[in-house]
Amino acid sequence: MADEDDLDDGEGGDSDEESGGGSKKLFIIIAIILLLVVGGLAGAYFTGLLDPVINMIAGGEPSDDGGDGSSQSGEQGGRAIFYDLEEILVNLNTGGRKSSFLKIRISLELEKATDVPIIESVMPRIVDNFQVYLRELRIDDLKGSAGMYRLREELMRRVSAASAPARIKDVLFKEMLVQ
Repeated sequence: MADEDDLDDGEGGDSDEESGGGSKKLFIIIAIILLLVVGGLAGAYFTGLLDPVINMIAGGEPSDDGGDGSSQSGEQGGRAIFYDLEEILVNLNTGGRKSSFLKIRISLELEKATDVPIIESVMPRIVDNFQVYLRELRIDDLKGSAGMYRLREELMRRVSAASAPARIKDVLFKEMLVQ
């Protein structure tokens, strides 16, 4: 009987430790899950994966207050506005080897037609930003679809910064030749 009491006490002691350890394990698991969710959201934000969601939320608020519904309905049912840039020809960074050239023709997709005069007024800045970036590219930077995607994203970032009040939807490549 003393052995049974010792066993009961031992089991009771273990159950108290397990419940305390169980709550600690549960707390740790919840903390890890919370850190993973917050880290995933932060990573998505900094890589730009949340930009469409943020733009949708931010874009939805002004139309309710400002009465821009006509421009948005025209945007959905209307034609896209494209602005063609001049042909750009630059020599690529080859590191002292044989010269290589990039010839590129770009078209900008604008959000609204009223942005055309803004783009025209800052065109020298846009061309300069493109020239500076393109001259530092290497041929390897342009290879494959990943290279084209990086080029498009960088040009989009530069043209958006140069034409700040105007909104650029996309940068489209009409012609691209590496020689």
